[in-house]
Amino acid sequence: MFHSAGQLKWNGTSDSGIACTIPSKSQPLADRSGEIDTKLIEENHLGIVLSKPARPLEPFRLSPEFRNRVWGFEDLTPWFNVRAEGDPIGEVWLTADTCVVETGANAGKQLQQVIQEFGPELLGPKFQGTSFPLLVKVLFPREKLSVQVHPDDKLAQQYGLPRGKTECWYALGAEPGATVAVGFKPGVTEDQVRQAIEDATLENLLEYLPFSKGEMIFVDAGTVHAIGPGSVILETQQNSDVTYRLYDYGRPRELHVDRSLEAMRASTRAGKVPARVEGNHITLIDEHYFRVDSFQLHGVVSSQELAVSDPNEVQIFFVVDGDAKIAGDGFETFSLSRCQVAVIPASCGPWDLHCDRSVEIVRMVPKG
Repeated sequence: MFHSAGQLKWNGTSDSGIACTIPSKSQPLADRSGEIDTKLIEENHLGIVLSKPARPLEPFRLSPEFRNRVWGFEDLTPWFNVRAEGDPIGEVWLTADTCVVETGANAGKQLQQVIQEFGPELLGPKFQGTSFPLLVKVLFPREKLSVQVHPDDKLAQQYGLPRGKTECWYALGAEPGATVAVGFKPGVTEDQVRQAIEDATLENLLEYLPFSKGEMIFVDAGTVHAIGPGSVILETQQNSDVTYRLYDYGRPRELHVDRSLEAMRASTRAGKVPARVEGNHITLIDEHYFRVDSFQLHGVVSSQELAVSDPNEVQIFFVVDGDAKIAGDGFETFSLSRCQVAVIPASCGPWDLHCDRSVEIVRMVPKG
């Protein structure tokens, strides 16, 4: 197959490493010796670079990373078959740049290495750089998390960070009475916040919400928030780990009061998001940085049935409950069990999801 001249540009070498012959006007378009004849190039005045057609990147499973947190658990069963050997585990990172690919041709590589090698084939044309656009976590709060806030993109970049942090929380499980705090009560002033930090009464100024299994809460950057014990949370967020703490219940950890006051906003859009049924799935949230959907699947489901509106988007599939396998031409079938994550690259060809029984899956799709 020959590329049209409009798609090709000569720079003296073949970028793909493919040797080629460029025929003169009198030569037929047929197989040649495979050597580049620069004389023929000059005679034809053609600008050519041959490039290999992009090969679809196969889906893959990622290994989780377990992060120690003072407010976490020693035992993560039944969600993960893991016990802490030292400090409690509070967070499980599922799409960190350092998470390792477990399946397929890129097994053993960190996610950031796959991004460096394949770029748009993995992430699609919207995203640049070497970081995965979303960080997906599971949170296990046994105790209260700090009262904290995250900066938006503009403020984060003022301090040399690539991006801010907007996030959302989906309750995988919740005990009766579980609550989270999102924002302040109406009318709270910055002076009151400062005084409450000094008096250790900041909790009294927060707006608390009950949190039940299956609910989604949006937490945009600038929202002062806190998570109480009693829930297991699937968190989808911009890939940033920047957190400013206002109050930490006397724990000996650094506070960032001035940065927090600079980052926080008196009014935000944070709060519960009503689920919306759309075709074969439930849209849990659709915001500027991410879309999160829930599926209840049975039997064999094709990639076309799970397609997103833009085919050039990377997808993350998280298994809430059940067991499944991802299969397709050109890659080895791999399994997915509870709390495991599969990444479906933007350039991925057709594939099928084989469900052993009813399987609940949450899909995250990064947006611009």
